[in-house]
Amino acid sequence: MARSLLDRAAAPAAPAASVAPAAPAASVAADARPAMREVVPHDPRHSARWHQHDYPGVFARWNYHPEYELHLARRHGQYIVGGSVGHFEHGQLVLVGPNIPHEWLTQVPPGEVLEDSDVVLQFRHEWLQECELLLPELGELGDLWARARFGVEFGGATAEDAARLLEAVGATTGMDRLLSMLDLFRRLAEAPEGEYRLLTDGWVPPANTPDAQEIVGRALNYVSENLTGDIRLSEAARMAGMSDSAFSRYFARASGQNFAAMVRRLRIAHASKLLLGTSLPVARIAHQVGYSNLSNFNRQFRRETGLTPTRYRRSAR
Repeated sequence: MARSLLDRAAAPAAPAASVAPAAPAASVAADARPAMREVVPHDPRHSARWHQHDYPGVFARWNYHPEYELHLARRHGQYIVGGSVGHFEHGQLVLVGPNIPHEWLTQVPPGEVLEDSDVVLQFRHEWLQECELLLPELGELGDLWARARFGVEFGGATAEDAARLLEAVGATTGMDRLLSMLDLFRRLAEAPEGEYRLLTDGWVPPANTPDAQEIVGRALNYVSENLTGDIRLSEAARMAGMSDSAFSRYFARASGQNFAAMVRRLRIAHASKLLLGTSLPVARIAHQVGYSNLSNFNRQFRRETGLTPTRYRRSAR
C-alpha cells in the first residue's frame, strides 16, 4: 500500500512546485541558528501530546523531532517545511513527518505576542506501530503515515473538518480523547485528491527500533550543531560506537538514505530558511551552511530544490 503511494507521490512532491507566493524576506525576522532538536515531553496520561502555544514563543522556532506533528495555524505568514517555502493563512493544517525541519514565521511588532496562535498534536511512531499490532484495523492509516514523510498540507473540507477535530482533542480526556484522535486520523486518511498536497520529496523516515532511532537522532543532532563547519562520517560513527563502514550501513538501513545525503538535505533546508527570512547575500548563506565553494552550493541547492538560490528567493517573494 505504501509503495504505491510513494510512486503516486513522486510527481506532486517536487519542491519547485510547492513554492507559493510569500511576503518579502525582509518583513520576517529570522533565526539564523540551525534547526534545534525539540524534546517532546511524554505525558503518561495521554498517548499523544496536544498543546497550544503563543507566537513568538519557546515552541515557535526552526526545529525537528522524531515525532509526527499535526500543526494548525491561527495566524498568517510564511512556512518552511524541509526545503518547501510558502505563504500560509489562518486555518492552514499541515502534517509533518519525523525529523523534518519546520517553522512558521509571522511578522509581529516588537513586544507583541499572538496568544494560542498554534495548535499542535505530536505522537510517536512506536505508538502507532504498537497500536497497529494490537488493532490491525488501524493498518488503513498506513498511507497517511507514508505521506507524512513528505510533509502534507490539507485543504478544502478536509482541512476544515480536521481542524475542528484537532481542537476537540484538546477539550477531551481519557477514552474520549483517544476516540477524538482516531476520528481525526481517519478524516485525514480519507482526504480526496485535491484536498491535500505533498510539500517535499521525502525526508528521513522513522527508524524501526528504539536503538536505530537513537543512533539516527544522535547523527541528526551532530549534523545540525555543526552545519557551519566540517562534518565527518567518522565522527558520527565514533559517537555511535561503530566503525565507519558499519555506521554507514546501519544509518542507511535505519534512515532510508546515506549519511552524506542527510547532511546535504539539512544544509539545504537551513539555507532555504535563510533565503526566505533574511537579506543575507547568497555567498554568506552558503558559508553559514558549510559550503566554502559557492558554485558547489548553487549546484547542490538546485539538485535539492530544482531552483538556484537566487531564483528560489525571488520565487518566494
